[in-house]
Amino acid sequence: MADLELTDDVPPEADDGVWLACIECGETFAPFEAIRYTCDHCDGLLEVRYADLPTFEAFEGEGSGVWRYHAALPFDVGVTLPEGNTPLHRVPTIEDAAGVDSLRVKHEGMNPTGSFKDRGMTVGVRVAQEVGVDRLACASTGNTSAALAAYGARAGLETLVLLPAGKVAAGKIAQAALHQARILEVDGNFDQCLDRVQDLAGRGEAYLLNSLNPFRLEGQKTIGLEIMEEHYEDHGEYPDRIVLPVGNAGNTAALYKCFRELVEAGAITEEQVPKLTGAQAAGAAPMVEAIEEGYDETRRWEDVETRATAIRIGNPVNAPKALPGIRETGGTAVAVSDAEITAAQRELAGEGVGVEPASAASVAGLHKLRERGEIDADESVVCLTTGHLLKDPDAAAEAGAEPEPVPNDTDAILDHIGVGSSVAETVRRGASKTARLGAVLAVGGAGLAYLYRKLRSEE
Repeated sequence: MADLELTDDVPPEADDGVWLACIECGETFAPFEAIRYTCDHCDGLLEVRYADLPTFEAFEGEGSGVWRYHAALPFDVGVTLPEGNTPLHRVPTIEDAAGVDSLRVKHEGMNPTGSFKDRGMTVGVRVAQEVGVDRLACASTGNTSAALAAYGARAGLETLVLLPAGKVAAGKIAQAALHQARILEVDGNFDQCLDRVQDLAGRGEAYLLNSLNPFRLEGQKTIGLEIMEEHYEDHGEYPDRIVLPVGNAGNTAALYKCFRELVEAGAITEEQVPKLTGAQAAGAAPMVEAIEEGYDETRRWEDVETRATAIRIGNPVNAPKALPGIRETGGTAVAVSDAEITAAQRELAGEGVGVEPASAASVAGLHKLRERGEIDADESVVCLTTGHLLKDPDAAAEAGAEPEPVPNDTDAILDHIGVGSSVAETVRRGASKTARLGAVLAVGGAGLAYLYRKLRSEE
């Protein structure tokens, strides 16, 4: 069982108040003296720890975006495009349909490369510079590769991305290609791609920047800081629950770390920590299985399939950090079908919020848990959406309305769309008003004043 308790004891390995700690055996390491992703002794996951944990007051007057929160990060600034400061949308129609006290949507698709992964890369690529590497690498279902390619280009570092052949949306491949990453399409799924990248990293051939890298999660925890600050400013309270899509479970782990640090710093109480609630596609739901069956760890799904390509993952590497996050906050996890994901994607689009399929899993999960009575009507909820709709244009086109061919003729177009629209009536009223105003202008003196008052009264 992972030990995620924070401590005031600063080990001798700390560098300027920052160190790495193994969540399994407790061993501590200097953060930048060597490249490591897991514990040297037990191969457990590592977590970045700090001697001084800030409260919200430390962020005041610090601008916006990820580096507004530099007091909670390993550096004052990273390799930045910039990222963060994403909108917390109001979605009244979905709020009413879900039947909750309040609902906001945190749209991470508004980051520079269109996903939350930018938050992790601004920190992770900065660490790569610190440890002196010249080649970056990741396995990806698409968003990680796009973000790493962009931030690697910004830093002037070679970037290598391994993708499961035929399983990545075109928009994401295009991004990585344009940013000049070397794209290797592997005959296998995402989890197998990650196996290969870990082998490359283990041989010293590349610096791994999947969320197995603990510094990635440091950038991603700023999602939680932004949600807490803005929700409190708008509602006078913190959200009761955050529902988020789960693939590799990096965001779940990062948000839980964010909230543990805020509690340790005295910024919030344990009672104010939002319930972390994961949503997975039914065809790739090892986290849901672990929660429902009471497993201490996830069991790897070898065969996964869903149209939500960003969460088509059968072996979430951050599960040891994320499962306690769900359980300790009083949250849960739910599996949703591809049909439910598509319906939620359309529902968000109806509010003007465009997301890729995986993002919509959070809203689909909210609806399902409300139907089951596992989310109460008096809760304030934030749904996290993780990627922009143009990440997967084919899925957006399939979910959207079909184009309607019409002749190149105005009358034929009017026949097709149907006449008598409110727009046409408004145009006619405007034309009539203009004609009467012309008559008014043709009359002088008192007549002008009289006719002008009459025209105004008719409005």
